[in-house]
Amino acid sequence: MSLKICIVTPVPPRSIRGNRITALRWARILRSLGHRVAITQDFNGQACDLMVALHASKSFPSIERYRNNHPEAPMVVALTGTDIYWDSQRSTSCFQSIEMATRLTLFQPSTLEDIPDQHKDKAVVIYQSATPPPGNHAPRKRFFDVCVIGHLRSIKDPFRLARASRLLPNTSKIRVLHIGGALTPDFEKQAHVEEVSNPRYHWLDELPHWKTVRFLARSRLLVITSESEGGPIVLVEALAASVPVLSTRIQGAVGHLGEDYPGYFPVGDTDALASLLQMAETDRDFYAKLKYRCEKVKLLVDPARERESWKKLLKDLNTHREWH
Repeated sequence: MSLKICIVTPVPPRSIRGNRITALRWARILRSLGHRVAITQDFNGQACDLMVALHASKSFPSIERYRNNHPEAPMVVALTGTDIYWDSQRSTSCFQSIEMATRLTLFQPSTLEDIPDQHKDKAVVIYQSATPPPGNHAPRKRFFDVCVIGHLRSIKDPFRLARASRLLPNTSKIRVLHIGGALTPDFEKQAHVEEVSNPRYHWLDELPHWKTVRFLARSRLLVITSESEGGPIVLVEALAASVPVLSTRIQGAVGHLGEDYPGYFPVGDTDALASLLQMAETDRDFYAKLKYRCEKVKLLVDPARERESWKKLLKDLNTHREWH
């Protein structure tokens, strides 16, 4: 049965932010399963058999309109990091979206703990997937490149890696590649100041997605410094490209890498991050352990797995006769 599916994401077209990338990938998957798919920022009464909404809080107006127009129709709501982990975002609209949803999709299993008990049975984990960029992307020998990827905003703690790199010994070959646009003039100014005063730090600003994943694939490490994340797509892309990860101990990382992954550091702990960086560069056994643990969970981000998860979800909705 071919369905007309509307994917709603608050992120505008041509953006390279995570939710837009996710929406585009889901559209490709759903089309490959034989369905007709349109992506929009808002639902305004468009004809469709199913709505998939990214972001329970920011997509709430569309979720409410769809439910009012189609009281019995199926609706899938994807819970993002800001839906779950930011206290300021745990709004009435978020909980109302959860209540109105037929199914909830989660990027990793630890999110289940934060869903109200009466709605846990709606939830299904669909790991995001990625494929490595084509071609050979061997790391540069002159540097030990470490990248951090994400827009410059407070929740990302964007200059933590730069500060940690200042603590490294002069013999270190670590170079920090920071990819992501500044969302405020103040962050842009900070990035320029850091680049001038810190010879290890290079701010590459916002890049096209294809170029970003190539930089990632040639890096020795990805570092995630966020204070909270639901399911960072950059982590998924690092796993797909076989690039080991250092990360704050946040649920988005733990849900993929496991509780006992050796590459975690506390949020905001510059010294701990600097120690891990130095170990990764100088201790071959430690770096090999990071690499092994990341390879071990690589199957989670296999595109075939994500496609099969969507196929199963749609079949489940159909089995329960929720199409109207």
